[in-house]
Amino acid sequence: MNEYSGLTMLLEQYGLIGVAIGAAAFLAIGLFLPVVIKCEYYFGTRCWWWFLVLGIVMCGLSVMCKDVFWSATLAVIGFSSFWTIKEIFDQQERVRKGWFPRNPKRVYPWDKVTAE
Repeated sequence: MNEYSGLTMLLEQYGLIGVAIGAAAFLAIGLFLPVVIKCEYYFGTRCWWWFLVLGIVMCGLSVMCKDVFWSATLAVIGFSSFWTIKEIFDQQERVRKGWFPRNPKRVYPWDKVTAE
């Protein structure tokens, strides 16, 4: 039995597997950008571990996958998720600088807390 999917065979036949993996990377990075913005807005930096778990799971699935296209795509999603951890903290800094809106329902680390 062939261990490759029909999609991978088709992509290899036309020499498009690299282009398809590049497109998957482009989509993964593009989809994680609004996720970073929304997650920081609603949850702050405390959601970073979600992306750690997602990255570990995706990389683990990538190692277990025999199909080249899907293995590479899962790895791209996994490592994009790892990069998102850094971006969550960078997004908080962008909010502090006023480049992005802050959530008025949250207290940020730089807010002065007054005890009365």
